[in-house]
This record gives sequence, C-alpha cells and structure tokens, in this order.
Amino acid sequence: MKILVVGSVYPRFQEDAEVPWLRHSLAELKGKGNQIQVLAPAYKGLKSHEIDGIKVNRFRYFTKSLEILTHDEGAPSKMAGKPWMQLLAIPYIISGFIKCNRICKNWKPDIIHAHWPFPHGLIVLFAAKFFKIPLVLNFHGAELLLIRKHKWVRPVLKFLIGKADAVFANSSFTAKKIKAIKECQVDLSPYGTTLSGKSTGELHPVQGKFKILFVGRHIERKGLTYLIQAAKLLPADKFEVRIVGQGDLTEALKAEAAGVPNIVFTGKLSPEQLEQEYNTANTFVLPAIVDSKGDTEGLGVVLIEAAEYDLPIVASNVGGIPDVVIDNRTGLLVPEKNPAALAEAFKKLEADANFARSLNKGAQEHIRENFSWEPIVSKQLAIYNKLKH
Repeated sequence: MKILVVGSVYPRFQEDAEVPWLRHSLAELKGKGNQIQVLAPAYKGLKSHEIDGIKVNRFRYFTKSLEILTHDEGAPSKMAGKPWMQLLAIPYIISGFIKCNRICKNWKPDIIHAHWPFPHGLIVLFAAKFFKIPLVLNFHGAELLLIRKHKWVRPVLKFLIGKADAVFANSSFTAKKIKAIKECQVDLSPYGTTLSGKSTGELHPVQGKFKILFVGRHIERKGLTYLIQAAKLLPADKFEVRIVGQGDLTEALKAEAAGVPNIVFTGKLSPEQLEQEYNTANTFVLPAIVDSKGDTEGLGVVLIEAAEYDLPIVASNVGGIPDVVIDNRTGLLVPEKNPAALAEAFKKLEADANFARSLNKGAQEHIRENFSWEPIVSKQLAIYNKLKH
C-alpha cells in the first residue's frame, strides 16, 4: 500500500543521525513491499530529496536562515522564551497543509501516518477527510507537554484525536496521557532497536575500573546532576562514570563535576567511538527526572540499545522507562533525583556478576518480545489494513 508519513524531523542526508528509529521503521515497511513517502519541513532551505529509496518531500516555510524550527533539538525547546520563533509555527502549518494536499491529490496514499499530532494533525486533517484517506496519529509525548504551557492545545488535541482513525503511542506512559485528554483506543507502537545482532550474551570484563556509561543530550530531564552526585559516593579507585554527548547544560555539569576524579566527559563521538564506549562499559545509566517543565522520557530507546550491547541497566522510575526496565528482571529501577539509590545500584552490579548477567538475560528476552521491529511493524500493517478496508 501507499503510506504518507508526516513529521517534523527526518534525516537531511545519508549520514544524518536524526530519528534513526523512524528511518528504520520506514525501511522495514518498504521492505515488506509498501510504497513510502515522507512529508517533513525544510531545514535552512533544504529541497525535497531521497534517502534509502524513499522520497522526502520538504516544505519551505520561511527564508533559509530562519528555517530552524526543527532538527538538532525539539521545536518546543527551541521556541521556549522566543515569541518570534513561535510565530514561525503559522507559516509552518500553512505550508505543510498546502504541500500535504498536493501530495494526496497527485500520489493518492492509502494511509496518512502523522507523527507528533500537534501541529501535524492540523497539517493533514483536511487532506485525510477530503480525499477519504484513513488517518493515524502517533504520539511521542513532547506534544502532550505543550498543554502545560498553552491550555488551548488541549481542546485542539482532543478534537484531532476524535477525528483520527487510529491512535498510536510510544509507551504506556504516553498512552495514559492521551486517554486523559480523550478516552479512545490507543495502540502501543514503541521504538524498535536500530542495532542488529550486537548481543553476545556475555558481560564485558571489568578493565581496571567498573565503567558506568551515560549517552544522551545534556538537558535537564536526563538528570545528569544526580549522576554526578552519585559519582561522589563511589570509590574513585573502583568506579568510573563516562558521560557521552553534549547539550545546553554541558559546561554547568562540567563545573559541578570539577574535582571529582572518577567522571569523564567524552563530548560528542563518532559512531565508531560510541560503539567502543558501549563495548568497554560495564553498566548503562539513564538517571532521568521529571524536569521543571514537566517533561520526562517518553520511552528511553537508548536503554534498548544499551541492552543489545550486553549492558545491565540502571534507570529512574519515570515516564515510559518502566516499559523497558522491569525492576530486578530487566534492570534496576531507582527513584528519580536520588544519588544514593543510583550509587547503591552501581555497587550491587559491580559486586554480583551473576545478578548482572541475569538482568542482561531478562532484558534480551523482553526486547526480543516487545521491541523488535518485526512484531512492531507487523502490528502497524495489520492496523493499516484494517483501516483501509
């Protein structure tokens, strides 16, 4: 069938690391004989192009220099405290609306699958109804966060949910939030892993120190300040905390970690360097929190990837994380903002290799059953086919 996928972000060039899970899911759908096209905004004047044999239709919404609402960082974060950027949402929606109608008229898709329903539900709704194309809305959590700041977003989302033919959520946490806006059928469609066959089933040997790895953006909801505090509670001769990535808080975090000998900031790494970090670490941590804006992890796909590298997981009990980490079965869950609990979890894994191995085994089984692309994509296609007929 023909599937039009609409979203705010899609890789701009072959090596672009944006939304790898979305790119992978579309490759899976294409591999099953479906025709796919993507509708996404331009970035700094980027024209329509092709990636992985899939046409990416880019809509222009302003001058080159100001087409920066999307990519590299979420639009809500970019817009925060910048009213002029919020105004860009108006030409964004209008331009996307026009381009969507043109594609639907000429290409005649069988399904429209819109990610991040605010604002993309507004872009696709008219075309879906006018051309009688079933509409799938896919929530990832960020759009629901906007309700806290802008009360008028709630009735808009309630209206869009009511007009959708199917609603997907990336986690049970996100699904619960959707149902709080409007009671409806919500199908779980999590991210599958973008890795393949990395697991050997064996723990990595401890080389010198027990290495604790974090990978992600340095933003408030990742809870890195609590990881730094936890590192201070660990013997520096036995443990090393390695913090990969960068972000708005990098310099402040480095200042906070000054004088702590067992913390290493690696900066942004190449794929090869990142793989080396995963392969030499002994555990993976996501000390996420509910931040001051009410935002938290919608799912935590990085946890799935860490488990594929045979890393026992320690993570906070917030957001969609418990979909991946079941305490004492697939990893260790700790209360958010609790450095002592983080430190104790690391000590437990370091002291008991058999326990760490059992967590890794449990995580592998859980991911195979719930976060492999085959069942995720098959479920999507079953819903598409049901809507089409």
